[in-house]
Amino acid sequence: MEKLQKSGYLCHPMQAYTLRRVTLSEGKAKGASVIEVCTAGGLQVDIFPDSGLDIGQVRYKGNNMAFICKNGYDSPAVFIPHQSNFLNTYPGGMMYTCGLRNVGPASQDGNEYHENHGRYHGLAAEQVGAYVEDDTIIIRGVIRESALFGHCLQVSRVIRIPIFGAKITVSDELTNLAHQDQEYMLLYHCNFGYPFLSEKAHLEFPEKRKTTARTPFAENYLGREHTFVAPIPGEEERCYFHEDMEHKVSLVNESLATKMTMTWSETLPILVQWRTMASGDYALGLEPTNNYINGRSEERKNGTLPVIKAHETVKTEVSFQFETI
Repeated sequence: MEKLQKSGYLCHPMQAYTLRRVTLSEGKAKGASVIEVCTAGGLQVDIFPDSGLDIGQVRYKGNNMAFICKNGYDSPAVFIPHQSNFLNTYPGGMMYTCGLRNVGPASQDGNEYHENHGRYHGLAAEQVGAYVEDDTIIIRGVIRESALFGHCLQVSRVIRIPIFGAKITVSDELTNLAHQDQEYMLLYHCNFGYPFLSEKAHLEFPEKRKTTARTPFAENYLGREHTFVAPIPGEEERCYFHEDMEHKVSLVNESLATKMTMTWSETLPILVQWRTMASGDYALGLEPTNNYINGRSEERKNGTLPVIKAHETVKTEVSFQFETI
């Protein structure tokens, strides 16, 4: 940036990037804060400090990359811990973080009720900062989920976006601030939609991997999970679990000359693939996680409920690299 400014061509940094905060003024998301980012590399990104610094719409060189649900953008004001409320408020977006104590269906675990996909997205970030450092846009904040006489889990999130690139990196540090070990669940619900997702797109997986289907319907299509079709009215969703693989997958659409490569940390050993070709709900989810999305009580029964020790910190990272092919 300094070299470009010294050249005399750059009159104001806004000619190279945008970093600003806006407040939405209507609809279900009225009052919600958005951090808008645009880069010289062709990215446009919406980030929600009121919703755990999750990521909404992403455009690359003018084309939409993310799945935006028919619900549209939401606000923490509409986040209610009710069993079916997730379906009425889920906005989609490039990243919807699920957890920190439940992932999957609503779950009654002992005396506690846990809503579908947990409370994380309904939690506002604190200590939010948005600034530029070494030609990188940095957005950071702290998100805490806690209860009197109970758990205290804190996420320190840092999002890095290079001004002259087209990459988004989300780095989290999850710390158990309580004095007892805590069971936790974490999933990064990363969602792609039209026009990037279409029958002209395909997935590129590492050659070595173990893949299992979640339902009999999905199992009927094992071996075809990397391809897509045009929208089909009312088609059932499919979920697959990919394990024992390099933590890397690419979504390619040659008709848009665009490739997105997603990578994630070893602390997220399972990749869930959510594939819905249903008309009006047309989406692909690529979801790194530490569990099998069965809900907290079922994970406990199956012995697959992860534990974070008292005062322990677990680091996770997910990145998206967009490029023209």
